[in-house]
Amino acid sequence: MPDVTELLAHAVAALGGTERAGQIAMAEAVTQAFERGEHLAVQAGTGTGKSLAYLVPAIAHSLADNRPVVVSTATIALQRQLVDRDLPRLADSLTGSLPRRPEFALLKGRGNYLCLNKIHNGSQVGSDGAPPAPEDRTQEELFSPVAASALGRDVARLIKWSSSTETGDRDELAPGVPDRSWSQVSVSARECIGVSRCPFGTDCFAERARDRAGHADIVVTNHALLAIDAIGEANVLPEHDLLIVDEAHELVDRVTGVATAELSATSLGVAQRRAARIVEPELAQRLEGAIATFTSVLFDARPGRIDVLDGELANHLTVLRDAAAGARTSIDTAPSDPKAAAARTEAATALTEVSDTATRILSAFVPAIPDRADVVWIEQSEDARTGARSILRVAPLSVAGLLRASLFGRSTAVLTSATLTVGGTFDSMASAWGLDRGGDADVTWRGIDVGSPFDHARSGILYVAAHLPPPGRDGTGSGEQLDEIASLITAAGGRTLGLFSSMRAAKAAAEIIRDRLETPVLCQGEDTTSALVQRFADDEPTSLFGTLSLWQGVDVPGPSLSLVLIDRIPFPRPDDPLLTARQRAVAARGGNGFMAVAASHAALLLAQGAGRLLRRVDDRGVVAVLDSRMATARYSGFLRASLPPFWATTDGDSVRAALQRLQAPA
Repeated sequence: MPDVTELLAHAVAALGGTERAGQIAMAEAVTQAFERGEHLAVQAGTGTGKSLAYLVPAIAHSLADNRPVVVSTATIALQRQLVDRDLPRLADSLTGSLPRRPEFALLKGRGNYLCLNKIHNGSQVGSDGAPPAPEDRTQEELFSPVAASALGRDVARLIKWSSSTETGDRDELAPGVPDRSWSQVSVSARECIGVSRCPFGTDCFAERARDRAGHADIVVTNHALLAIDAIGEANVLPEHDLLIVDEAHELVDRVTGVATAELSATSLGVAQRRAARIVEPELAQRLEGAIATFTSVLFDARPGRIDVLDGELANHLTVLRDAAAGARTSIDTAPSDPKAAAARTEAATALTEVSDTATRILSAFVPAIPDRADVVWIEQSEDARTGARSILRVAPLSVAGLLRASLFGRSTAVLTSATLTVGGTFDSMASAWGLDRGGDADVTWRGIDVGSPFDHARSGILYVAAHLPPPGRDGTGSGEQLDEIASLITAAGGRTLGLFSSMRAAKAAAEIIRDRLETPVLCQGEDTTSALVQRFADDEPTSLFGTLSLWQGVDVPGPSLSLVLIDRIPFPRPDDPLLTARQRAVAARGGNGFMAVAASHAALLLAQGAGRLLRRVDDRGVVAVLDSRMATARYSGFLRASLPPFWATTDGDSVRAALQRLQAPA
């Protein structure tokens, strides 16, 4: 078999691409990491072709060693791109250069696939697709015939689809359905009664996907399933020695999400309804009373981080834990009847989660604050249909130790993204991943930046509006900032992606700016995000305003996007319970909590947002940061070091002139 450089050259030529130095450097570094068993962090700018740069070495090593390589991504879009486009085309291009054609598979969590046993034997729906019984419906559905009928229609469509789909994969259902509808025909891994007991075990969509993954050379999965595999007791991914983590800047947040647990009126209501049909009346009444009292206390509690657990909440948590554990102990999850087994397994799973979460929250307060591993807080949100909701959450203060022991301790990992360096170094990301442990000999890693094919200094301008007043606390723009937005978009002739720190700010700006411009302005929330991005890309004079999900993943090359507006430095909210706890922990160790957590968080988002501008080598444009602190604050140099090397200026007149010149040929 040719070496990796030759294979890459064959693939690039067959696919009609051109040789890129960064792509070659990355492929060689990935190969070396695999051979040495050395973890590797690779920053590969947009346009490098990093997918090919890691897929070619992955295929070569998998075929040579007859062992799978796992590729994990954060987004469904990239998973689909890899499985539906990149891998098939790559396999075709390397025909004749490899000993055989590589096999590849997409693997997701069990809850992403239809459950045939639940469809035919489940306690939630009938085979005719009827909606759940009244005791299983949410409050909204009980009082809204429209909601109930919509759920029934969704379930009927899903049951009909189950007889024609080859994969049972939720992402292949078009149009999709809400989570509430999907939950009627799916189960989590803990709710599954097991392939040996399931009458549909041989036809199970999730088991088929696992079987395909078990025979594949390249297994594509997501960060959440990767975290479940690392955290859980059972292995859900095939045994592997080599791991590639694309979109690695998302890894910590995704793993934290999987490791976060919660208690809410909704989750407790589900547990109560499932248990009521199965356990003895006395146990059911005890559980119902414990849940009613706890949810009442939770509703009245003040939102925010909890550093000291008061006696009342501790007592109610203890009662809830014991009531859930008692009900769980009484359930036999091994009856011969599949329908009974499904209902009992679902009830037992819900009760176990309640008991385990309550135990975890109570245990979180045992150590002194500096030694705590978990952060506990109450979150309150407003829902237009159901009103205020209070949720008690518990999350790990850090996932570095978990990743170090359960991920990097088991596989050689390559972590890559267009944005991995924060403040010009890999140190922040390495620390969050658990790779930076004071030079311990048992963890070997290195970081490389293979650059980008873009000439950022000639293709883009970084404009900082230093003359504007610092942004206010209310989250909306000042009059001077709105004037600046209007003048910049006018100079650009529309063609603007506005990235705002909150949805409130985006909507307020869109409403005012629409009255000042002759070009259209779309705002996130007016349609699905994908539909809005498509309309923005298709019509050059259109601008699109939005918040967090637009900062990452928007790919609009060409003249439809010539200006990226950033309303303020995207620091985390000052009341964010998890990030403020992490800042405090850094400060307790003698570090700078603000720089290590808040500034690093902002730097990474800024880099992601600025990365929307140049998507191909002939793109040109401006990134405008309308926050004067980017020029005046002591941390401004750290933030700018995280951005691509654009030509920088604070001269608004020259920026508007440049935008007008770009508009002319367009």
